[in-house]
Amino acid sequence: MPTSTTPVNSTLSIGPHTVQPPVVLAPMAGITNAPFRTLCREFAGGDGWGLGGYPPKNAASGGKGLFVSEMITTRALVERNEKTMQLIHFDASETPRSIQLYGVDPATVGKAVRMIAEEDLADHIDLNFGCPVPKVTRKGGGSALPYKRHLLRAILREAVSGAGDLPVTMKMRKGIDDDHITYLDAGRIAVEEGVTAIALHGRTAAQHYGGTADWDAIARLREHVPEIPVLGNGDIWSAGDAVRMVRETGCDGVVVGRGCLGRPWLFADLVAAFEGRTEATARPTLREVAAVMVRHATLLGEWIGDEARGVIDFRKHVAWYLKGFAVGSEMRKRLAITSSLAELRAGLDELDLDQPWPTDADGPRGRTSGNNRVVLPDGWLKDPYDCAGISEEAELDTSGG
Repeated sequence: MPTSTTPVNSTLSIGPHTVQPPVVLAPMAGITNAPFRTLCREFAGGDGWGLGGYPPKNAASGGKGLFVSEMITTRALVERNEKTMQLIHFDASETPRSIQLYGVDPATVGKAVRMIAEEDLADHIDLNFGCPVPKVTRKGGGSALPYKRHLLRAILREAVSGAGDLPVTMKMRKGIDDDHITYLDAGRIAVEEGVTAIALHGRTAAQHYGGTADWDAIARLREHVPEIPVLGNGDIWSAGDAVRMVRETGCDGVVVGRGCLGRPWLFADLVAAFEGRTEATARPTLREVAAVMVRHATLLGEWIGDEARGVIDFRKHVAWYLKGFAVGSEMRKRLAITSSLAELRAGLDELDLDQPWPTDADGPRGRTSGNNRVVLPDGWLKDPYDCAGISEEAELDTSGG
C-alpha cells in the first residue's frame, strides 16, 4: 500500500459516468458474471471485513469502481440466445450497468449496440479487441482485429453511432506480435470515431498472459491520445501495483483482471489506495476466505437457479482462493469436485481455519502461458487494409465462458 495520503487520480469520467476510484473490473469469460461482480462491488463499497469474513462491514453493492460483464457476442445478443440474455441481466444495485461486446462484423455490432440502447439494457458499452484465445482470433476477432484498420474503424463507427447517448469504450492489446504492433494506430482511429476511453493490456496476442506486461506502451498510448482517458491493464496483483502503474505511466485508471481471481477483496484495497488511506492491505485468515468461498458458491447457485450447478461452476475458483494456504493436495482435489453447499462447507470445516494469510499467497494467478502462435484466418496478415471475407458468418454464436 502507498504511504502517501494524497489520492492518486481519484476520479475517471466514462461519458456521463464518474468512476471513483478509477478502477475497472476486467471482463473475464466465465468469471465476471453477476455473482462475482456482486462480491467485488460489496468489497469496494465496504469498510473492512465483517464478522466471519463476509459480507464486508457496511457493504454497499454499488457506487465505487466500474464492474464489466463477461464478454457478450453480438450475434448471440441479436439472436437473443438464452444464455446470453441471462448474462446481460444486471442486479438492481449495479450502476452503471456495463456490457462488453465482441464482434467482427460491423453490421452485427451495430444491431447489437442499437438493441442495447433502444431496450435500455446497459449504461455503458465496451468493445473487446483484446482477447487472445484461438476460438476468437481464428475468426479475426479480439486481439487480431485491430490489425485490419478499416474494419476496426467500421466497427467503431457503427457502435458509436448506434449507441446514442451511451458511452462506448474499447479494450485492446499492443498488437498481434512484436512484428505487428497496432495499438497506436488503433488508438488514433478510436479517437477519430468518438470512442470515450481506451484500455490497453500491455501484451501482444502472441504473449497471451506470459512474460511481463509492457507498461511503457501504456505511457506511450497516453501521450498519443491525450483527448480521451487511457486505462492500463496487465500485472496488477495488488493495490500497490495499481497505484504504481498510474504514477509510472500517467494513465487515467486501471483495469484489473487476473489479480482479483480468488481475491474479490482486492477492490477494498484498491479503493483505500486511490483514496489515499494507508491502512494495511487485507490479509484474511482462512476462516474469512472460506466464508467468501461459500458465499460465492451460494450466489452462483441463486443466479443459475440450481444449487448443484452453482457449486459446480464455483469449482474453477477453489485453487485461486486457497493459493498459499496449507490445505493438502487431496483436500484441494476433494474441494474441487464438490457438488453441494453442504459438501463444500464440510470440506472447508475440516481445514485449520485459523491459518493466517500466507506469505506466498500473492502474485500471479490464472493463465500464465506465453509465446503462443496466434491462430488467425488464412491470409490475415497479408494486407492490414483488406477486409474481404469478414461477414456475420464470422461471428461467434455463444457468449461468455
